[in-house]
Amino acid sequence: MSPPTALPVQTHPPSRAALITGFAVIYTVWGSTYLAIRVAVETMPPFVMAGTRFMLSGALLLGWLLARGARRPNAAQWRDHAITGIFLLLGGNGLVCWAELSVPSGVAALVVGVTPLFMVVAEWAGPGGLRPRAMTIGALLLGLAGVAWLAAPWESVAAGGLPRAGVAALVAACGFWSIGSIYSRHAKSGADLMVGAALQMLVGGAGQLTVAVMSGEFAGFHWAAVSTRAWVAFFYLVVFGSLVGFSTFVWLMKHSTPALVSTYAWVNPVVAVLLGWLLLGEPVSGRTLSASAVIVAAVAVITLQKPRETAGTTQENGGAEPSQ
Repeated sequence: MSPPTALPVQTHPPSRAALITGFAVIYTVWGSTYLAIRVAVETMPPFVMAGTRFMLSGALLLGWLLARGARRPNAAQWRDHAITGIFLLLGGNGLVCWAELSVPSGVAALVVGVTPLFMVVAEWAGPGGLRPRAMTIGALLLGLAGVAWLAAPWESVAAGGLPRAGVAALVAACGFWSIGSIYSRHAKSGADLMVGAALQMLVGGAGQLTVAVMSGEFAGFHWAAVSTRAWVAFFYLVVFGSLVGFSTFVWLMKHSTPALVSTYAWVNPVVAVLLGWLLLGEPVSGRTLSASAVIVAAVAVITLQKPRETAGTTQENGGAEPSQ
């Protein structure tokens, strides 16, 4: 397997073709991770799958970086990234994986797509936070209304509503991811971005495996029972979701603007809905389409605001959504 070099490091401005390729990667690869998670958890317990995925991804990334001469992380860097990893991967990604046991992948992506809205609230509530402008507050309310319309908590699952526990887990995942992202932006341990990501994967993955043990996911589970397509989805998440996707994101953050890069937040849900419909036959109802339009519009308004209003979406972890 190649190390995470989806796009080469350059000392001169990248070509237009390279930038287009980079955006195509984060749009399609990160949008497809929701479908891959849905397939993987068909025969793998969610926290077992996610914990194993991130432990493997983190070990590969950190080993490659150290072999290339990166500095070994110190105790303070381990501490800060351990805290971040617990919030982002255990609380954020872990709950998304669990929710996708009952929630279609495209719908999960739409709910998780409102993470930038949670970022604004978390940033506002933090020390020295700025009150959002009226347009931003309007977008927040619009996005929440879109999620409520999509989930339809007033209806039973048989009548078109979504499993309430699954939706609650997805909303909680947005909250955990936002807190972890804001914390990482204020942490001052100074680790290299890629080294920090590897530490977060290792600690977050360890936390997910701990939950798997405590919740009894390993009881009666046998690796031999994992289907071939679940294994394919699992390794897709390791290689493309964690390694290629993240390294491409880091490259884009160096060569493009945060506002442009953050557009993945409202493109990924659209990609996820389309892939879920095409490859898994997930239903796309009129409610899904209308809620999608509302949520994507709200997130677009948030991500295209001035950086000072959306600092939480462009911090060290880039506001990347909990499925990545």
